[in-house]
Parts: sequence; C-alpha cells; structure tokens
Amino acid sequence: MIAAREGTVVISSALFAFLHHLAAFGLVAALAIELVLLRQPLTVQSVRALLRADMLYGIAAAVVLTVGALRVLFFEKGVQYYMHSVPFVVKVTLFAVVGVLSIRPTMTFLSWRGAVVQGQAPVVDEPKIKALRRLVHLELAAVAGILLCAALMARGLGSGLSLG
Repeated sequence: MIAAREGTVVISSALFAFLHHLAAFGLVAALAIELVLLRQPLTVQSVRALLRADMLYGIAAAVVLTVGALRVLFFEKGVQYYMHSVPFVVKVTLFAVVGVLSIRPTMTFLSWRGAVVQGQAPVVDEPKIKALRRLVHLELAAVAGILLCAALMARGLGSGLSLG
C-alpha cells in the first residue's frame, strides 16, 4: 500500500514538474513573440497577435506561479529547504521583477484594443515602441536569470545558506 502511494506521489510530482516547465516555455515563447511583433510596423493584425501573445504570457505566468507553489508546498523537498536556498529566493525575486516589468507593456497593449476594434492600427511614436521593446528585453534577461537559478538549484548549489 505504501509503495502504491509513493508511486502516485512520484507520478504527481513528475506531472507537476512537466506542467511547470511547459508553462515556463510558454512564457518565454510569448515574450519572444511580443519582441518580434514589436520590431514590425503595427497593424491591426500584429496588434491582435500582440494581445494574444500577452494573454498567453499572463496565463503561462499564472500557471508557473501556481504549479511552482504547489510543487514547493506538496511535491518536492519542502518549504524549509527552499526558504534556505539562495538560488530559489533569487529565482522568486526575479519572477516578481518580470511581473512588475510586464505591467507597462500589458497596459499599453490593452490600450490599443479600441483602435483595433475600429479596424485601425494604433498610432504609436517610435520612442514608445523602443521603450516597450526594452522592457520585453529586460523581462527576457530576467527569465534567463531564473533559468540560471533553476540550474543551480537542480545541482543543490546555494542550499542551506543563511540569508540573514
């Protein structure tokens, strides 16, 4: 009976890891799509694609956060282990930074919906587009930092260190 229960936990843990990684790849893909679309002239079609990519980004981020929290709480090494892991704390901090950086692009994209509904591309000056591209670049750079932290965590580096 115990072996069957442990097998279920292992399968559940693997499924949650899969969902976590799938959502993380979706998040990166959505940001890459946004970056590509922001390098092209804005059209009704490209703004619609930006809105879809940003929605995918938001959904993926919510899944990464939710599944990641469930993994920490129920499926992996336990909360105490992670709270004493410097790479984990940095990883969560970077995730929050990515979230904050995404606010301005999301709000801007949403503000373009009115023009798109009327069948028009929004009129946006080049400095604003450059600023949006810069923010998406910063988001991707922070995600690269998250990946580095994940690799450090997978090898047990930075575990058990005192943060205070």
